[in-house]
Amino acid sequence: MAKNAAREARSVRELEAGEIQWIAEGAQVLGAGGGGSAHQGALALRRQMRLGARVTVADGAELPDDALGTVISGMGAPTVGIERLASTGRWRGLVDGVRAVAGRVDFLAIAEIGGGNAITPLVAGAETGLPVVDADAMGRAFPELQMNVYSMGGIVPSPLLLCDGKGVVAALEGVPNAFTAERYARALTWAMGGSAGKAQAVLTGADVRRLGIAGTLTLAEEIGRAMDEARRHKRSTVEAIVDVVPTGRHLFEGKIVDVLRRTAAGFARGLITVAGLGANAGEHIEIEFQNEYLIARRDDGTVLLTVPDLIVLVEQGSGLALGSEAVRYGLRIDVVGLPAAYEVKTPRALGVVGPRAFGYDVEFRALPGDLLGRSRRAAS
Repeated sequence: MAKNAAREARSVRELEAGEIQWIAEGAQVLGAGGGGSAHQGALALRRQMRLGARVTVADGAELPDDALGTVISGMGAPTVGIERLASTGRWRGLVDGVRAVAGRVDFLAIAEIGGGNAITPLVAGAETGLPVVDADAMGRAFPELQMNVYSMGGIVPSPLLLCDGKGVVAALEGVPNAFTAERYARALTWAMGGSAGKAQAVLTGADVRRLGIAGTLTLAEEIGRAMDEARRHKRSTVEAIVDVVPTGRHLFEGKIVDVLRRTAAGFARGLITVAGLGANAGEHIEIEFQNEYLIARRDDGTVLLTVPDLIVLVEQGSGLALGSEAVRYGLRIDVVGLPAAYEVKTPRALGVVGPRAFGYDVEFRALPGDLLGRSRRAAS
């Protein structure tokens, strides 16, 4: 596959149902355990498309500098999100709320390309008729609101609107910074039942080009397409993932022998223990998560991988990536590591999304390369 050719500029394109499925599978990989269920979001979106909705994707390079958009995602614990389906019209109401403050909304931006939060803006686009930009703010999923390149680049997350599953909308204006926004929004999300829809900030087209991680929606589609082809040709989907992201690594093969999981303060937190199989027989690793998988360690304490690089769990039977809400005892898995996008591996970004930001007193040792296969110069 010509991996970079598919990322060449296409100003606006309309997605088809099959492409939605590929995006969902790829987004589940890029979620690194978080972002919610991409499969659930894809089902809702494909239903809308059968009823006549159109979903369009815009190349950020083609946006006018003064175009205005807002960042769309869900918020809360994935374990709650899979049980609470979003009401029809949720996103239209949120976008209307942003429009009331900004005067207009020309496009929708993706907060995180991981899991269901890659599909959520597409659902919002189907409801509102607005294009979704082929870029995101993380190159994966992260658990907290401030952990994105727009906030790190000085975009204040105001206005910030949240909607529960029953159509109740809460609007925050004048939020001074992303850390305050996270604190307030997390408390509101918890009060809304642990899962909410979210629209935050007003971006310009120039902001997206300056700060956004371009091409990540297409990357998700490439990964999903490669996984689909691998299954049809009886190949490993792990090999397919690494074909698209060549600096990715197969880290461990094993069976899940224990899962400790709790939902607290709006997050799914826990610990997964994996007993080695095959070349890893006799070994054990532990993976900690806060919605997303944060750190993988051997039982002797040796660190295999940490955030912001991506820890991906692929279930061997289905060949699909597992969200942290779906892991359970007895599953046989492959653990794959993928390099983070360069934008979240800068010294400044590591202060917000590196291992120490999550309380781990370890150094970040990056996998080589970039998630999108760019040179550092091309990413800057």
